[in-house]
Amino acid sequence: MRCGRFSLDLSHTNLMGVLNSTPDSFSDGGAWLDPARAIAHARHMIAAGADILDIGAESTRPGAREVPADEEIARLAPIVQALVADGQRPVSIDSKKTAVMAAMLELGVDLINDVHGLEDDGALALLARYPNVAICLMHMRGMPDTMQDNTDYADVVAEVDAYLQARVAACLAAGIAAERLILDPGFGFGKTPAQNMALVRECRRFKHGRYPVLLGVSRKSTIGHYLGNAPVGERLHGSVTLAALAAWQGADIVRVHDVAATRDALRITTALHAPG
Repeated sequence: MRCGRFSLDLSHTNLMGVLNSTPDSFSDGGAWLDPARAIAHARHMIAAGADILDIGAESTRPGAREVPADEEIARLAPIVQALVADGQRPVSIDSKKTAVMAAMLELGVDLINDVHGLEDDGALALLARYPNVAICLMHMRGMPDTMQDNTDYADVVAEVDAYLQARVAACLAAGIAAERLILDPGFGFGKTPAQNMALVRECRRFKHGRYPVLLGVSRKSTIGHYLGNAPVGERLHGSVTLAALAAWQGADIVRVHDVAATRDALRITTALHAPG
């Protein structure tokens, strides 16, 4: 799959390393606000086995406040510039704002990862002008500050799938090729723990024979729920286990904080899949 300046090998599950340059992300908020530290951490994730780097400057945790676009751009720009110049891995930015996407596309990012499925005004037209850039469309009800208030689904898998296919149709109508699209059912975004697990179990349903699926399960509250309300710092083993199971269920990309540990788990998953 074309991903900006790179090609993603989807014959195996790819590791997307998470880098949050925010003061309030649920897992590592504040750790990577300093650009120099953030860049060093990104390079460490590459050395540990990350296939893609995903950089965010606005928390999407439940209850998070919205960050003005100019502030988001200011946080992202020095990190993105350095990592694009490195040229080692595809650089993704995690943003739902058209203005932020436009600024980062000018800096040369390879993938736009949008938790709101390119619903912001002008986003579809903007991405249509960058035919080599990959796009991840995610499902989320409402916004981060309200999403957990709306988890009433008759059939969560069917409803998430219908939303994602509607966003695919919007992209196609805007002139965005299907080959550019990655779909993310939005684990942890406006779903209960049981609903989140259903999305992982039914991961292959979202592919429709052609779309890669991304799952971001790392350190999320659903894992804490099933580990006796374990705090974020005690979710490593659960996160790695669920990432490996997501890969087993067909996820093409897993978005993770703990790259080295997940890399090892995926190697075992791959070996189990291999004949002989």
